[in-house]
Amino acid sequence: MEPIYGLFYGLLWVGYQMFFRGDVAGLENLPERGGYIVAANHASHLDPPIVGLFLPRQVSFFARKTLWKPGLASWWLTAVGTIPVDRDGGMSLDAIKRVLHALADDRVVIVFPEGTRSPNGELQKPRPGVGLIACKARVPVVPARVFGSFEAFGKEGRLRLGSPVSVAYGRPLSPQDYDHPQDGRDRYALAAGRIMEAISRIGPPTPAVI
Repeated sequence: MEPIYGLFYGLLWVGYQMFFRGDVAGLENLPERGGYIVAANHASHLDPPIVGLFLPRQVSFFARKTLWKPGLASWWLTAVGTIPVDRDGGMSLDAIKRVLHALADDRVVIVFPEGTRSPNGELQKPRPGVGLIACKARVPVVPARVFGSFEAFGKEGRLRLGSPVSVAYGRPLSPQDYDHPQDGRDRYALAAGRIMEAISRIGPPTPAVI
């Protein structure tokens, strides 16, 4: 990990252990080598850092380009390798190039197929953007599901410290699993649907026995 990323990773790890510690499952499903994509559900601002906490190498995230404003926030987003996208989740050519570069550098890219936070904590319909990214990159896609983040800090809700957030990682999907070029003009939307279906099949981690 790069120094700045590693510093904030450490701070977030301490915060998670203190205020949101839950259970984790499926770490054996994370590829040991090469770049890959983690696709997760999205119900809270807590999802990106918590999904990334259990990955053993540097992660690249997406964020609305409107967040790049003068000041500390813009510096931090750039320093940790965040990739800007349009507010509606649209993928520019530059964003796609940055994703492919990160994956070629053996990094992990976290995407949220729903595009924005769920208003009620339930899974939402995926947007085709994640299908576009996956089909262009042709790398393994690890489905992941976060449990409890909506209760801890849902959309329009308040932060509830001490509310546990758990994560489960599913078996990786190969390009052959999610990408069927014969789908034609619906190729990316159908690929996104297959990835979202894999997320929906993941159950919550079994609580650790102490």
